[in-house]
Amino acid sequence: MNPELPTEGWRDVGDAAELSKHAVQQVLLGTTRVALTCKDGEFGAISGNCNHAGGPLGEGLLEGDYVVCPWHQWRFHRAKGVGEPGFEADAVPAYHVRVREGRVEIHPKPFTKRSKKPHDPHPLEREIRREDGPIRVVGISTTVMNKDYPRYSTSDALLEEAMRHAGATSHETRLIKLRELSFRSCEGYYSKAAHACTWPCSITQMDPNDQLDRVYEAFVHWGDVFVIATPIRWGNASSLYYKMVERMNCIQNQMTIANRTLLRDKVVCAIVTGGQDNVQGVMGQVLGFFAELGCHFPQYPFIAHSRGWSAEDMEANVIAVQNSEELRAGARGLVDRGIELAERLLATTPHKTERGGRKGKALRQ
Repeated sequence: MNPELPTEGWRDVGDAAELSKHAVQQVLLGTTRVALTCKDGEFGAISGNCNHAGGPLGEGLLEGDYVVCPWHQWRFHRAKGVGEPGFEADAVPAYHVRVREGRVEIHPKPFTKRSKKPHDPHPLEREIRREDGPIRVVGISTTVMNKDYPRYSTSDALLEEAMRHAGATSHETRLIKLRELSFRSCEGYYSKAAHACTWPCSITQMDPNDQLDRVYEAFVHWGDVFVIATPIRWGNASSLYYKMVERMNCIQNQMTIANRTLLRDKVVCAIVTGGQDNVQGVMGQVLGFFAELGCHFPQYPFIAHSRGWSAEDMEANVIAVQNSEELRAGARGLVDRGIELAERLLATTPHKTERGGRKGKALRQ
């Protein structure tokens, strides 16, 4: 027997022929999760808990000699436990493994230790603290169009009117056009496990080119009032709107897993326009979503324009908005109501409102 191997204390984890059918699988040593691998008939065993967010390595994939975490794709050598090249300082414990009389045995005491390379926190992870200054208004355009050949957008036109008015009344403004940002769609980490959906978003942490960090920065750290503008697309908000809010699941999920509200004393109002009708349906989704994040709404929280189901002549719809002083006045009044509510919220003593019905801390500390 190899003198470096322990002589006693081994744990039988199963039939070697059966276990060799799977490149990666999870086995238990009591309550300890272990990722058991088999490549070219050779077994390896490392901790089943990823360094990053505790993801189950035993449910991952094997790429070459590295186990890929199914949550966020961190990689560790299947037998040594060290991170992939360039990240060797991140390592998970590795275990001795052997085959005796057709049975796979693992020694429960790892022969290497877990190590975590210090990582600078993401800028979005900083303390949430509103800096002094005037009310800050953020406009979010969700209209999809060709960036190189822009067209007139009725929802954008009313949003820009609202933002001009907010700036003219000595409030700070920031306009974000989602079509100008490069960002990935939500990749469903929450579907794997609640704790797989992190704050900041896992995609934002892993992909330096993902530009949704500008939206997160505005919502969580900078803005007080948010004016969401969307056209109606087949009876719904735009596809860019949904692409954005799906990525905001990481904000909502903090309430689920940690009872932590990231959006506090934030005011949301909206603008919706469309050639066909479904104003109430679209606004029901928008307001319902932001209510789920803990946002506030002013009285009469949206303005809308639609010429109805039979109005297929979009050029006439554009002309109607261009010529409507009533709609422009409505946009100015909308942002005024949002600012007024934000001022009242910020003037009150900060308080923490508990959300009933979900006890995130009960899931995991």
